[in-house]
Amino acid sequence: MLRVLTLASLFPDASRPNFGVFVERQTRGLAAHPDVDLRVVAPVGLPPPLLDRLPTYRALRTLPRHETWRGLSVHRPRFLNLPGTAGRFHAASLARAVTPLLARLRREFPFDVIDAEFFFPEGPAAVALGRRFGVPVSIKARGADIHHWGTAQPTAAQVIAAGQAADGCLAVSAAMRDDMAALGIPAERIRVHRTGIDAGRFSPRNRAAERAKLGVAGPLVLSVGALIPRKGHDVVIDAVARLPGVTLWIAGAGPEAAALEARIAAAGVGDRVQLIGPVPHDDLPILFAAADVMALASASEGLANVWVEALSSGTPIVITDVGGAHETVDRPAAGRVVAREVDAFAAAIAELLATPPAPDEVRAAAARFSWAANTAELYAHLSGLVGAHRAPAAAGG
Repeated sequence: MLRVLTLASLFPDASRPNFGVFVERQTRGLAAHPDVDLRVVAPVGLPPPLLDRLPTYRALRTLPRHETWRGLSVHRPRFLNLPGTAGRFHAASLARAVTPLLARLRREFPFDVIDAEFFFPEGPAAVALGRRFGVPVSIKARGADIHHWGTAQPTAAQVIAAGQAADGCLAVSAAMRDDMAALGIPAERIRVHRTGIDAGRFSPRNRAAERAKLGVAGPLVLSVGALIPRKGHDVVIDAVARLPGVTLWIAGAGPEAAALEARIAAAGVGDRVQLIGPVPHDDLPILFAAADVMALASASEGLANVWVEALSSGTPIVITDVGGAHETVDRPAAGRVVAREVDAFAAAIAELLATPPAPDEVRAAAARFSWAANTAELYAHLSGLVGAHRAPAAAGG
C-alpha cells in the first residue's frame, strides 16, 4: 500500500468551492486507487488578526481544522501570510505550521511520500518536511507557480532550489517542463503529467438549444478565468466589440471586475458583453456546450484546464501562444493559437464562427486527457520515487 501525503495550498473549501477543483479531482482519483492510502493537508494562509480586514479571511478563519471533504480526509492548518512581503516568508511559515501536524499524523499514518501540488509555497516547504521525516518529495508545476513565483525576485531562489532538491517533479505540459528546465531544474527529473477531463460531463450538446435555454440569440463566445490582468479579458472584450451580433460571456471573479465593466460601457457593447460572475464548476458544462467559441488571451499558462473542458464539449478555442497551447491546439478543428492582440483574436473568432468545425472533430483533440491516465501516471511516478528512496537501504541491508 502506497501511503501518500498530499500537500495542497490550492484546495477547495466551503468558502471557496471553485478554488483548486482540479487538484481536488486529481487527488480523489489517486485516493480511489486500490493500492493507495491518502491524506490531504491543505494549509490556509492568514494574515495577523489586526491586518485582517477582508471578508475572505474572516471566512477562512472559520474553516474546520479537519474535515471529510468529498470523501477525502483533509487537514487545514493555518500558516502566517504576511502582507507586503511578496511571499518571501510563506514557505518557511507553512513548513513551521505543518510540522507539528505531520509529526502527530505520522504516528497513525506513516506516509511514504509527500506529493506537493503547487511549486509555491508548498514546494520549498515540502522539501524541508521531506528531509525532516525522511521521505521522498514530488512537486507539481501548474503555471503561475513557475512563471510568477519562479521568476519574482523574493521567491525565485526558493522555487528553483526546491525543484533541484525534490526527488521528482511534475509539469502540466511539455512547455512547462521546458520552462522549469530553463530555470535550472533538472529536466531528467521532470515528468509531464497532464490534467484529466470528465468526458461524460463535458460533452457536445445541441448548441442552439443550449443557447436558447440561456436566453442568447446568435453566436456566443465564452471566456472563463479569474478577472485579473494576466487572463487578458480586455483583449477578448475589444475583439468581440468588433464583431456585430456576437455575444460574449465572461465567467469569473476578481479585482479587475470594475475596470472590465467600464471597458464594456466605453465600447458601447453592454447589450451583448457581460461579466456573469463566478460559475460553480458543476455548472460549466452547460456554458461550454452552448458556446460557439471559447476565447482566453492569457499572458501565461501551464496548460489551462478550461482549454480542455471546452474541447471536450466540442467547442473550439482561441488562445495565446503560452504554455501548452500548441500541445492542446494540435489540429485545425481544435481552434487557433494567435498573438495577444485584439485584431488577431477578432479575426480568429470570426473565422471559427464563419466555418465552425464539427463538434466531434473538436472533441477528438481532448481524447488524450483522461482522469484514468492521470491517476495511473501519478501512481507510477510516486511509487517510483518511493522505490528509489528505499533501494539504497535495501541494498545496504
